[in-house]
Amino acid sequence: MADPKLDPALLDPTRLAILALLAGTEWAEFAFVRDAVELSDSALSKRISMLSDRGYVEVRKGYVGKRPRTWINLSTAGRTALSAHVAALRDIAARVDRSD
Repeated sequence: MADPKLDPALLDPTRLAILALLAGTEWAEFAFVRDAVELSDSALSKRISMLSDRGYVEVRKGYVGKRPRTWINLSTAGRTALSAHVAALRDIAARVDRSD
C-alpha cells in the first residue's frame, strides 16, 4: 500500500484551518477569516499570501463605501489539495485503527 501524500503546505494547522473554513464559504471577508482562525491581521496576511502563491486561494480587494476590504475564496486547486490532504489523513487514521 502506498504511503499517503500529505501536502506540506497544509501541515501547518492554521493554513489547514483557513482552507477548511473557506471550503464552506464563498468569498469570505478577511475579517471573518481572521476572527474565525484567531490570528492577527499580519499573521493571516502572511498565510493568505503563501496560500495564494500556491494557487490555493483567490484574493479580491475592493471597497465597501470608503472602507477597503479584502475577500478570500478557495480556488479549485485549493479544494483539490484540501480534499487530497484530508484523504491522506483519513488513510493514516485508518492504518492506526487497523494496527490496534
